[in-house]
Formats: sequence, structure tokens, C-alpha cells
Amino acid sequence: MEELTQEMEETKKVLKKKKEHTGILHIYSSFNNTIANVTDLSGSTVARCTGGMVTKQDRLKANPTTGMFIAKKMGEELKEMGITNLHVKMRGKTGGTGVGPGAHMIIKTLSKDGIKIININDITKSPRGGPKKKGGRRGRRV
Repeated sequence: MEELTQEMEETKKVLKKKKEHTGILHIYSSFNNTIANVTDLSGSTVARCTGGMVTKQDRLKANPTTGMFIAKKMGEELKEMGITNLHVKMRGKTGGTGVGPGAHMIIKTLSKDGIKIININDITKSPRGGPKKKGGRRGRRV
């Protein structure tokens, strides 16, 4: 954890020198939690925030209101770094019905704060075959 924090600090120093203005926002949003992570174009983490950093109540971690607070916190850090453009990659739970409710609110709030959203991709993974499903046959077999 400390190594990641040191790496983030070094990346922030480099970004201030380079005046890089584009980043990639990775959002993982399930129906239990929302995690947002901003990287520069080379993949180094610039800022991150989760539902647990904003609220301590488990039932509210995937709430759109929590997503709004996550975006406010991220927006302050991004403006401090000078990042004004974002590529957004949203991801939901693998094999789920889609992304959680917090992801769309993060994008909406960041765009209202003056950060330009260049493109939005849904990179949710989908299972293809895989291991045998749990449970056996039911009923009498002769």
C-alpha cells in the first residue's frame, strides 16, 4: 500500500513537469461497490477513490449519490494535476446484467465539473464456456 502511494506521488511530480492533460478513468461498478481509478496514458495511477472512502455504510457504497461524491473528490485531484480530458472505461461484474448505478453518476458529475469526456467504453467481461456450473441433475436417474 505504501509503495503504491509513493508511486502515485512520483507520478504526480512527473505530470506537473510534463503538463500532460489527458488521462484514463477506469470505473468498476458492481451493485455492491464503486471503484474509480485515474491513470495517465502510460498506465501510472494518478488518483483513486472508492465507495468505502466516501461512506462507511455498506448499503450506500454503490449508490448514485456516493458516485457523485467520488467524482467530486476525483475532480479536485485532477484539476490539481492539470488533467482536463478523460477516456472512460466502465466495467461491471463479470456475467452480470451491466454496470452498477454509480458509474453513470461519476461521468455526469465530472462532465459538469468541466472535465471533457473524450470517449466512453464498456469493457465488462463476458464468460465464454468456462468451468461446469454448480449443482447436479435433479430427480431420479435410472
